[in-house]
Amino acid sequence: MAQAFAVGLAATAQAQERPSFVTYSHHMEEPGSLELGLNPIFGTQRGGGSFLGSWLELEYGVKGWWTTELYLDGQGTRGQGSAFTGFRWENRWRPLMLEHKVNPVVYVEYASITEADKTLREVVGHDVEASHAEPLDLTRHEHEHELEAKLILSGNVAGWNLAHNWIAEKNLSQGAWEFGYAAAATRPFTLAATSRSCRFCAENFSGGIEIYGGLGDTAAFGFRDTSHYVAPFVAWSLPGGTTLRLSPAFGLNRNSHRFLLRVGIAHEVPLGRGGR
Repeated sequence: MAQAFAVGLAATAQAQERPSFVTYSHHMEEPGSLELGLNPIFGTQRGGGSFLGSWLELEYGVKGWWTTELYLDGQGTRGQGSAFTGFRWENRWRPLMLEHKVNPVVYVEYASITEADKTLREVVGHDVEASHAEPLDLTRHEHEHELEAKLILSGNVAGWNLAHNWIAEKNLSQGAWEFGYAAAATRPFTLAATSRSCRFCAENFSGGIEIYGGLGDTAAFGFRDTSHYVAPFVAWSLPGGTTLRLSPAFGLNRNSHRFLLRVGIAHEVPLGRGGR
C-alpha cells in the first residue's frame, strides 16, 4: 500500500506544473503532453517605474527523460511603454529514471533577448535592481544571445521535495560566465488523497518556500554586488489539468527589488502517447 501511494504521488507531481517559479525539481513533463502557461510578474522599482513582465511558455514532454520548452517574453514599464523582449528555448534531461535520494537533471537553455527583459526567471551574476531601472527606449535595442546551464539536484524526503539549482550563464558575444543559485522546499498540503474528485480538497494544494540570487561571475565570484530573494509560494491544481500559482518575493539586501509578485496559470493538454 505504501509503495503504491508513493508511486501515485510521484506520478501526480510529474503531471502538474511545479509550484515554485524559479527553482526546478527533478519532475518532468508527462511524455506526449503539452503544457501551456502564462506567468506575469509585477515588480516595484526604485529609480524607475513599476513594471509588469510576463512569459508565455509551451512545455512538451518528448520522453520520460526529456522535456523541452519554449518561452516568449515581454514587459511593460510605467511611463515607458511595453515591448516584446525575446524568446528562450530550454531542454531538460534526466539521466536516472528510477527514484533516488538525489536525482540529477541537466538543463540547457538558449536565449535571444534584449536588455529590457524583466521576467527574472533566474538571478545570476550582478543582476540588481538598478540595472532594471534603465529606460526602455535604450534597453529594447540592446540584443543578447545567451547560453544558460543548470545542474538540478532534487529528492523527496518525508513528503517534502527538496531541490537545489546551480546556474551558469554566458553572453555568447562577450563577457564572463555569470553564476547564481536557487533552492526550494515544497510539500503537498496533505499526503492522503480522497476517493472523490473535488476542487478544494487539500491534496489539490501544495506550497513551500524558495530562495534565489546571484553569485557574481568569473571575474568576481561571491556575494558582493549581488541581489537575493526569499519567496513563499502556493499552487492549486484543478481537475482537468489546470494549475494556478502565486508567489510574493521579498528582496534580502539593498541591491534587490523590495517586492515582486508572481502569478501563474498553466493548462496541460494530452497530445498522444509519448515514449519512455
